[in-house]
Amino acid sequence: MGVLICSMVVLALICQSHSLGVKNPLHRFKRYQESIYSDPNECSKTRPALVLTNPNNFSLDIRMPGVIPTESESYLCVAVPVPTGRESYIVDFMPHATMDTAHHMLLYGCRTPYSTTGFWDCGGSHGTCDDAAKIIYAWAKNAPPTKLPKDVGFKVGGDSRITYFVLQIHYGDITAFRDHHRDCSGLTLRMTSKPQPFIAGMYLMMSVDTVIPPGKKVTNADIACSYQSYPMYAFAFRTHTHSLGQVVSGYRVRDDRWTLIGRQSPQLPQAFYPASSPVEVRYGDKLAARCVFSGEGKTSTTYIGGTSEDEMCNFYIMYYMDSRHAVPYANCMENGRSDLFRGIPKEANMPIPLTPDMVAMMHGHSHHMGAKSHPQEDSVLLQPKREEEEVLDKGFHLEEMVDWPEVQLSLGQVSGLALDSEDNLVIFHRGDHRWGAGSFDPQFMYQQKSLGPIQQSTILLVDPTNGNVLKASGRNMFYLPHGITTDEKNNYWVTDVALHQVFKLGSDGGDKPLVVLGRAFQPGSDTSHFCQPTDVAVDPLTGNIYVSDGYCNSRILKFSPDGKYLAHWGAGSSDRRKRIPFLVPHSLAFLPDRREVCVADRENGRIQCFLAETGEFVKEIKKEEFGDTVFAVAYAPDHGGLIYAVNGAPPSGQPAPKGFIVNYSTKEILDSFSPDTQEFKMPHDIVVTRDGSVFVGDAAADSVIKFVSSEKAEHRSVKKGGIEVQEIEETETFLQAQLKPVLKASFPKASVANAPVAHSHPHPQAAAPHKSPAPTANQQQGKAPQKPEDGARQAPEGVSPALVTTLLLIPLVVVIAIGVFIRWRKARVYGDDCEVKLEPGSSGGILGKLRGKAGGGLNLGNFFASHKGYTRKGFDRLSTEGSDQEKDEEASDSENEEYSAPPPPAASSSS
Repeated sequence: MGVLICSMVVLALICQSHSLGVKNPLHRFKRYQESIYSDPNECSKTRPALVLTNPNNFSLDIRMPGVIPTESESYLCVAVPVPTGRESYIVDFMPHATMDTAHHMLLYGCRTPYSTTGFWDCGGSHGTCDDAAKIIYAWAKNAPPTKLPKDVGFKVGGDSRITYFVLQIHYGDITAFRDHHRDCSGLTLRMTSKPQPFIAGMYLMMSVDTVIPPGKKVTNADIACSYQSYPMYAFAFRTHTHSLGQVVSGYRVRDDRWTLIGRQSPQLPQAFYPASSPVEVRYGDKLAARCVFSGEGKTSTTYIGGTSEDEMCNFYIMYYMDSRHAVPYANCMENGRSDLFRGIPKEANMPIPLTPDMVAMMHGHSHHMGAKSHPQEDSVLLQPKREEEEVLDKGFHLEEMVDWPEVQLSLGQVSGLALDSEDNLVIFHRGDHRWGAGSFDPQFMYQQKSLGPIQQSTILLVDPTNGNVLKASGRNMFYLPHGITTDEKNNYWVTDVALHQVFKLGSDGGDKPLVVLGRAFQPGSDTSHFCQPTDVAVDPLTGNIYVSDGYCNSRILKFSPDGKYLAHWGAGSSDRRKRIPFLVPHSLAFLPDRREVCVADRENGRIQCFLAETGEFVKEIKKEEFGDTVFAVAYAPDHGGLIYAVNGAPPSGQPAPKGFIVNYSTKEILDSFSPDTQEFKMPHDIVVTRDGSVFVGDAAADSVIKFVSSEKAEHRSVKKGGIEVQEIEETETFLQAQLKPVLKASFPKASVANAPVAHSHPHPQAAAPHKSPAPTANQQQGKAPQKPEDGARQAPEGVSPALVTTLLLIPLVVVIAIGVFIRWRKARVYGDDCEVKLEPGSSGGILGKLRGKAGGGLNLGNFFASHKGYTRKGFDRLSTEGSDQEKDEEASDSENEEYSAPPPPAASSSS
């Protein structure tokens, strides 16, 4: 009875705790308090972590939970939840640290910290946050508190994407911990839930490739970017270098006039110093910064990096913007042009002398002033960019995988690519239909309905490793396919520019659409019609879909998962007076970690990104390298966010199209790529897998090209040329040796015809016998049988060894028989013209067919599909009719390809 009562009491307490947690927005923070400060120590005895001063205002104390660093130059982090689910604002920062203990201290905001319990080592691979970490505050060298201007606050909680704070402390020298005391350094945030008229933000200017020669007295690192957003007001700044930095200066440049934002010696306490007066920065202004270094006394070249032998050049701008269109974080990492910096004020080149009072401020801190520079100063502050630098330092570059696919894919114009939840590749192509000059009239009415729908399977699910077709669907449904994407359940969302419609198709390959949007063959511009819609993006969180519409409309439409119209918007701009409408919004990419939709605005040669929830404009990426067109866009959250894009065919005489990898935050082009064995003709769509492989569909070449990093390509080529292929060849020779008795036995001729012969293998090793081949029947007969150890194991008298061998070979013969039957079955189903052809250089013999290397190789999926009724659902073998591969050789490029957009609204361009 007592046990029952105790159980009921515990259950009641749990329920009460849960209900309070639901009702009280501070419940999550209280759980953090109880877990992080459960150990009694000097850090948690005397201070409450959260203090409510009135219903709107409160203070949050963020401290290290009594840590004892075990080695110098270590980085420790602790995560603290934002104490309310509603929006709140940080208005003051109060540091609680001394340089004798903490080298520097950083506060980040993010949604997913690396850990939510206890503290962790965040100086290595773990880092601070699993998503993008946003710098909110920095402190070093006994810097004073930072107070924000009135009516200005850093927005956290709510829709800010910041649900956790992460405090990082760099313990440079742990000699202060020889007495094993616990450290509780940190800071106090003064916060309010009252909405602030102005939102604070951080703009980081950083040099990434400065080189400082040894002994050179002066080396300048120049950074400059054009500002393209709503007005911001710079009210504070912070400088940062390592020991070689002499002075760092930041300016706004407008009409060739330089206005100082801040200038300071990076050897002084690295606090946020107030600007003399807030400096307004408007659209079109330039932000410029210079770091002056001296290499005197150095005997080796110094580079930008995070180690004790490297340097850094950072200029931080703390700013505020009107809350209605605030952008809280931005970066600039572009090298400044020499012609711009000819006009920089002379003060930027003059080092700031350090007075005795200034030196006294840095008492006890020798890393900057002594001969030994400190390692990894602020290294995690630049974590997103540093990850990208690490990728580039490893020689990251995409190269074509020339032997992909390993089987022949029979494709028409490849219009769309997608990936399912298992990273399998989805190809959307046009079979024997082609978009030509006569496909549409000036009113965008499709003129070739008499051709009927495409009879071939237009949707192919393909193995990304070898190109084998896993499923095929989409027969007799589409006229001119264009875009495709998948949702969380692997349903297909597709567009057809001839039908002017959007479809949702089930992942089972059924030929009945689950959702249909638009009216068949009826172009229009209202909420129930499209005009040549181009692509679809799906929000994996809400299931909402976004449609780019299209060749004759200039808008993005938003629908619920069941197809209910929700909203639409047009092109955006930081300056509404200079808004340029979409000109063929051609491709969409959903950014799940940022909750944004990016659009490849094809004929404007740009990428624009919008908040998925509201359609509010976020940014534009437009680079000279893109040329006049951007055909497709994809996104990967790796390394702080990477945009993948392909441009289109330029006017004659200009370079061929390329693919690009762009840093989402800085808009910097990190890499450009193109195939080695051919040229892009019209790269039409692009996708990137979780492992970094990139696929590009070329609509003019009727092909899909796979790219991998140069590091992977090199590793793969070495492996393929050595151990891996050798193992395959040895295994195949072994199979051939096993088949020799079969050739001498009286089996059907079909089996013999399908058996490999030694000379069929291209590699010289194939003709040689395996080191330990299985003995033939004749060899076995020539040997005396061994005496068994046990009479019970002795073979029955009169049983021939040849018969035993034959019985052992029966399973192999069965496999061959199945192969013969399948081939006969395919000849019945697909016609006698379905030949078995081996690609040059592919592994010959039965093993090559089992591995799918042959064009007519064994495909059990197709075999069973034809016997289970799957053909009716569309999972039939890809048609091998010649019309799938034919091209209109006499037609011009303009007839077959979509090199240029129509001047709206008179004519249509090909897609």
